[in-house]
Amino acid sequence: ERAIARHEVREIEQRHTVDGPRQDVSLDEEDDVVIIYNRVPKTASTSFTNIAYDLCAKNKYHVLHINTTKNNPVMSLQDQVRFVKNVTSWKEMKPGFYHGHVSYLDFAKFGVKKKPIYINVIRDPIERLVSYYYFLRFGDDYRPGLRRRKQGDKKTFDECVAAGGSDCAPEKLWLQIPFFCGHSSECWNVGSRWALEQAKYNLINEYFLVGVTEELEDFIMLLEAALPRFFRGATELYRTGKKSHLRKTTEKKLPTKETIAKLQQSEIWKMENEFYEFALEQFQFVRAHAVREKDGELYILAQNFFYEKIYPKSN
Repeated sequence: ERAIARHEVREIEQRHTVDGPRQDVSLDEEDDVVIIYNRVPKTASTSFTNIAYDLCAKNKYHVLHINTTKNNPVMSLQDQVRFVKNVTSWKEMKPGFYHGHVSYLDFAKFGVKKKPIYINVIRDPIERLVSYYYFLRFGDDYRPGLRRRKQGDKKTFDECVAAGGSDCAPEKLWLQIPFFCGHSSECWNVGSRWALEQAKYNLINEYFLVGVTEELEDFIMLLEAALPRFFRGATELYRTGKKSHLRKTTEKKLPTKETIAKLQQSEIWKMENEFYEFALEQFQFVRAHAVREKDGELYILAQNFFYEKIYPKSN
């Protein structure tokens, strides 16, 4: 797969360098845009990414998967430099939509002139962990023939929690906070209050929009309204397309109230849930100022500002 990817990259670069060096390629402002979706595992990220793949040819942008070794969300310092350089200077891939299981990376630290647009989706922390637990054992209907790491383990999530298993321990909930916190060591210290506050700060100040799995259609609708260059047609595609509803974890059993109550006693769950509630409140705030409901359907508000008292007066 890597060899094929390198070959495709070389072909693209050769096509764009026939008439001159790459640095001479100028881009319109509308095309000089990069979106990074540093997707959290088991948050409906595949469903959303499929929409980007379906729309890229029609809306004329590129989609690139960031495939890190062993899905490690933390990049080495040298890879951070390479990645920032690629994203900002690879003009042949602009406009571009990058997606992958990578924690937030602050482009400003590398002195770039124009930062990418970050978006993301998060999920109720216990629901996300339950989905991931069964995904590792039974896979999903996206690639049903692929053997998963825990395949053959028939223990239910309830049984795992009752037995104090490592795969369902509260520490496994600590994922959405570090994904938003970033590449600092403290981000990955389980239960760090500093990491939680940094994740909140980044969500508000560095992310264009963060949705929630439970309200994915509304997230897509807002993106289409705000970034039509990428997402024109996304809402209708999500509602009617087959791919957007494709991936479902196989043989997932909902946990009992006792299991949920036990996990909710942990400080880790309280922090991850605090972050989730914070993200949900912010998303609902954005949505409330962007849409209205009529006959049970949501619709996007038209432009609600204009310019006046423009001086000096033209002749």
